[in-house]
Amino acid sequence: MTQVSEADHSPVKSFHPRAREALKNDQLRGNFRNAMDGLMGKRTKAFAGWDLEALRQLGAGVRQRSLARLPDLLLQLESRLTDNGIQVHWAEDGDEACRIIRDICVERDAKRVIKGKSMVSEEMELNHYLEEHGIEALESDLGEYIVQMAGETPSHIIMPAIHKNTEEISELLHNKTGTERSHDVNYLTASARQQLREKFMQADVGISGVNFAVAETGTLCLVENEGNGRMTTTVPPCHIAVTGIEKVVATLDEMAPLLALLTRSATGQHLTTYFNMISRPRQPDELDGPEAVHLVLVDNGRSGIYQDDELIDTLRCIRCGACMNHCPVYTRVGGHAYGTTYPGPIGSILMPHLLGLDETRHLPTASSLCGACGEVCPVKIPIPDLLVRLRRESVDGDKLHASGVQGHGSKRSRGEALIWHGWQWLHERPGLYRFAMAMATRLRVLQPSRAGAWSRSRTTPKLASKTLHQRVGERARTTEATSRPVSGGEL
Repeated sequence: MTQVSEADHSPVKSFHPRAREALKNDQLRGNFRNAMDGLMGKRTKAFAGWDLEALRQLGAGVRQRSLARLPDLLLQLESRLTDNGIQVHWAEDGDEACRIIRDICVERDAKRVIKGKSMVSEEMELNHYLEEHGIEALESDLGEYIVQMAGETPSHIIMPAIHKNTEEISELLHNKTGTERSHDVNYLTASARQQLREKFMQADVGISGVNFAVAETGTLCLVENEGNGRMTTTVPPCHIAVTGIEKVVATLDEMAPLLALLTRSATGQHLTTYFNMISRPRQPDELDGPEAVHLVLVDNGRSGIYQDDELIDTLRCIRCGACMNHCPVYTRVGGHAYGTTYPGPIGSILMPHLLGLDETRHLPTASSLCGACGEVCPVKIPIPDLLVRLRRESVDGDKLHASGVQGHGSKRSRGEALIWHGWQWLHERPGLYRFAMAMATRLRVLQPSRAGAWSRSRTTPKLASKTLHQRVGERARTTEATSRPVSGGEL
């Protein structure tokens, strides 16, 4: 049985072979099918009795207003955080963010880092960077801890190890840590927790993500279920939070609808187990907390998205994963098939901005366009529309919209371009067009039986024996003959 993995960091261009390999893996497909069915059912129950559309509209409005004021809110956030004693750093891309974090660790002579769950750190490949510079980085989220031991990357943005079942996890923990083989989830979880507790006490720096950053108060909000986030941000003497620049919201009041939407959409919970609000380092009269707190604000292509009036909607995302849970493509091939940090529908519209369409040109077409992702998105991101937009851009550069997405036209071949230019030339010449169609119908026996990718899952269409013009003409003549009045001399 072949395990589809991203551990080799293969190019995104290999999506199709990855997907075909995943489809052959019955165990993988079964794991995802069971997990997705459960998550969809929990989400439905969690929103029972709520006016879901009104709540989604409220959440979308909060995110739209935040993005409309994003530059001002970021400056306000920096000012409030600085006043609170938190040091703010700006990073243009992932490499600069990694260097900033490394410099903080070096300044503190840190050799061990404990990490809470953070998709932006995955985007930056922070763990690999720190290890290359002699700094041990250990994931503290249970799912992240499992995939790190397996030498893989997360296959889901909320549940990183969702592609593994209990038996696979038990075998992995036994081989890596000596834990007894067991199907008892509580035992396995307790064993991992015990191992991680020791690491928390030894860590020099704790690194976390940020779900929302409140500009009004200078507050960093973290949503979690395991308590590892709270340990990561309080036990080590230094806490470094890292987040994309789009995660800012204006006020604490605006947090309420987003939190209600996030927990129900992600895991079907009415309320998350832990909601952490961090506004400052430990004060002299406080008994716990880090002595220093840093925030690294990462752009990494987000400014380019922000400048596009249509694609800016991508930045509304609150990373709930609902679009993945309901996507028929993601459910069948899993997250690793995409070969990117963010898989599924949201990854298919976000990663082209971060990596360029030349690297990700197959992702916008990794969708059936069924519309499920758009229907369940808690902040009403029009994902299907954006997928169509990126498909247009990948084949001809989308001349209707100026865009900052690199790699315009990267999926269009010279042969395809020549065919369409020929089609245009022929249709501009009616006489030649009619002659060509007449010849095509007469010579239809020479038509190829296969038509590239189209015919891999469809029957190749055949040209009719007569053109539409010929059939209409024949019908008109027949009608005229049968309706002609009969003269008296013919009786």
